[in-house]
Amino acid sequence: MIFKILLSYICGYVNISVEGYFIERFINMCISKRILLWNTKRDKSTYMQTNISIKDFKKIKEVAKKTKCRININRKKGLPFMLNRYKKRKIFVIALLAIIISILGTSRYVWNIEILGNEKIDTQEILQQINEKGITIGAQKSKIDTEEIIRGIRLKRDDIAWMSIDLNGTNAIIKIVENTEKPEIINKNEYCNIVANKSGVITKINAKTGTPVVKIGDVVTKDTILVGRMDGRKIYRNKICT
Repeated sequence: MIFKILLSYICGYVNISVEGYFIERFINMCISKRILLWNTKRDKSTYMQTNISIKDFKKIKEVAKKTKCRININRKKGLPFMLNRYKKRKIFVIALLAIIISILGTSRYVWNIEILGNEKIDTQEILQQINEKGITIGAQKSKIDTEEIIRGIRLKRDDIAWMSIDLNGTNAIIKIVENTEKPEIINKNEYCNIVANKSGVITKINAKTGTPVVKIGDVVTKDTILVGRMDGRKIYRNKICT
């Protein structure tokens, strides 16, 4: 029955009112002729409203004639009537369908590329490498292998610690975590100068090794050598101290 009602909606149905003194006989004859009536509402003994398919509506005229009932169409419903309603608005319907199709079509492509997380690495540099790997404006998302692109870029660059590519809608979002630079390791056994990293006044000197070059009360500027010769040997490079 549900399938038949659904089929009636696709093919079209009407809501009708039936008036007469033999409503019960009218209903019984519809049942015997396999005419489907649904959403039936009977307000009075001589009046009712019901739904019937277009196909069965042609058969019901004979039943109404035999039972001396009068039939009026209240509303026409279903897909055929809905399409007919918009028949005069063909341009609107076509434009709407074109918009829906274009939205569904464009969502399969990349139309925006965003790079996040880079501070020292140049954005254009990353963008160029991403483009070379296949992520460009207008690229089809199904043809982009994000794992392969990430692997290829990280093998070429030591300044990227972590990278991800997220294809979200029409956006390609590239997130980067930069590698921190390794601090310079100074060999404690290597001879060096100790220099100031800013200007100031010497208030105390405590040189365990090497020869102090300045005295207490001296005014020094940045890069001034504070402790120089060590055991009378020549100094080859500077070491910055506070």
